[in-house]
Amino acid sequence: MRLVLTWLINAAALFAVPYLMHSVNVTSVGAALVAALVLGLVNTLIRPVLLLLTLPVTMLSLGLFILVINGFLFWAVAQMVDGFHVDSFWSAMGGAILYSVISWALSTLLLKNADGNS
Repeated sequence: MRLVLTWLINAAALFAVPYLMHSVNVTSVGAALVAALVLGLVNTLIRPVLLLLTLPVTMLSLGLFILVINGFLFWAVAQMVDGFHVDSFWSAMGGAILYSVISWALSTLLLKNADGNS
């Protein structure tokens, strides 16, 4: 149940990003659900490999290169999913940061209350 709730929170965060950033577009709730699912799969399967391959650059940049990786994956998912569009790579970097902050805030609020913690 927690996995489904996390997926719905991520879809809601993805659906909220276009309201704050006009260079990201999500056409429907269904597109947000599919894009959130694909983003979750990409972040679970591909992101660790990219982090390992780019470890030297990430260390030299004091971890800031992770923002580039996140933006690239956000942009790549937008290329794969119909109904989810990002104007440019730089927009994808900003959208990925905004998406992360919104999903973190929503999950902190909702999952903390769902667990019964105060």
